[in-house]
Amino acid sequence: MDAYGELVRRYQQDARRTAAVIAGVSVADDATQEAFVRAHRNLASFRPGAPFRPWLLAVVANVARNQRRSAGRWTRALQQSGERGGRHVAVSAEDEMLTRQGSSAVRAALDALPQRYRDVVACRYLLDLSEAETARVLGLARGTVKSRLSRALDRLEGQLHHEVHDA
Repeated sequence: MDAYGELVRRYQQDARRTAAVIAGVSVADDATQEAFVRAHRNLASFRPGAPFRPWLLAVVANVARNQRRSAGRWTRALQQSGERGGRHVAVSAEDEMLTRQGSSAVRAALDALPQRYRDVVACRYLLDLSEAETARVLGLARGTVKSRLSRALDRLEGQLHHEVHDA
């Protein structure tokens, strides 16, 4: 347990950043905690001698994707009930802060990317994972990571070029 506690301390920030990028800041802590519990339960599936960080971040990414899907269903249900009842859904402080920060051209360009591209960019550049680690974390083939990354960077460049020339 002490050794696993050290792994948690060592990788907690990376795990939280991964969860925040994939599922959003508002659920990052819950996703991270759940991922560490799942990883502990599934330590037997960890291949001895393999790097722990990519394996753990793959668990985090899976939990975060599940929570993102679940949150989407919950938000849609609340919006539908709000539309029927005339009530509005309150925006969380984290979402409000992200919205304010989202006014920058780079954030807007990242937000405009489809989730599959955003996940690859986040792993590769925000988490500083290699292509191979990104592939393991997202459960993709390395070639898929390369092609998605290339397409994402092309879209970002186009969007940012558009923003600069329209400003």
